Amino acid sequence: MAEKKKILYIVEAMGGGVFTYIVDLANELVNKYDMYIAYAVRKQTPKNYKDYFDKRIHLIEVKNFGRAINPTKDIAAFFEVKKIAAEVKPDVIHLHSSKAGAIGRVAFNGKIPMFYTPHGYSFLMENYNPTKRRVFKLIESVCAKRNCTTISCSVGEHQETLKLTKNAAYVNNGINMGELQEIVDQTEKVEHPFTVFTLGRICYQKNPTLFNAIAESLPDVRFVWIGDGELREELKSKNIEISGWVDRTTAIKYAVNADVFLLPSRWEGLPISLLESMYMKKVCVVSNVIGNRDVIHNGENGFVCSNADEFVKAIKEAQNGADGFTERAYQDVLNMYNTKAMAKQYSEKYDKAINTPGGDSMS
Repeated sequence: MAEKKKILYIVEAMGGGVFTYIVDLANELVNKYDMYIAYAVRKQTPKNYKDYFDKRIHLIEVKNFGRAINPTKDIAAFFEVKKIAAEVKPDVIHLHSSKAGAIGRVAFNGKIPMFYTPHGYSFLMENYNPTKRRVFKLIESVCAKRNCTTISCSVGEHQETLKLTKNAAYVNNGINMGELQEIVDQTEKVEHPFTVFTLGRICYQKNPTLFNAIAESLPDVRFVWIGDGELREELKSKNIEISGWVDRTTAIKYAVNADVFLLPSRWEGLPISLLESMYMKKVCVVSNVIGNRDVIHNGENGFVCSNADEFVKAIKEAQNGADGFTERAYQDVLNMYNTKAMAKQYSEKYDKAINTPGGDSMS
């Protein structure tokens, strides 16, 4: 039997949606490839994160990865990932998130077939000041000249990538439908008032100020924020419940017993929480940003809104029933946004890169 090809994932942002994405994709690909993941732990990384991975996956912690730009630590991380790659001898390297993308593309100039997935470009993140965003854009522009294919998580992110390099492709994010269905099946459905929910960190990106304004405009509707975060005090409206950080099963229980998924984010990659809500047949009401509008098409499978009034109007419409929307959104996940479809496309890209003379990773 031929020896399995080795794939090395280098992941700095191992938390939130990126964590779910890495777990689902690696677990799906481990039957075909020998999977290695070099990663850093973040605050929002689950304590028992190793339990999420198939036992055949090799997990290697990178001690020097940090979220912020720190020349000393970044140089140390550069040598650390080089050492890991020298020991693993991978056939393909896939970099995940901006920090891993920058360090990895400088460390390995495509001598080994190399891919990079941004999971939301830092230069699009509005919480950074304009100078910082220009620095991030410059770093991405310089790194984009390296011998590496950028694979975006959504059409919108792909369009941003094409402004930086033609060496680009996209594979839509996907969810593990089997695992999610298992939790849904075990979840008790209870009688509940009409409920609007969101999921994630209460931070600037997720726009708790707008979430609060929408809740204040709909005092008879119950609002639930599944998660916690530094901007918790922005959620002042009396009809908002904050769950605090909860495990996945508890989060799904909240979602199953709700009616509308509200995502008023200022920017996104392609949110896993949105795809899971579509699968659970919740009416999805989202902000008009890359990622959200790539998946939700206004008036077809959900609502895309640009201001508080539009959000309020959409939720009122959802109260009157939007079954056609939820069924179309569910079908979209079955056909396009699932782990099996995602893994198949990545596998094709990896195989093509491995089998191309000179190891060119262009798709």
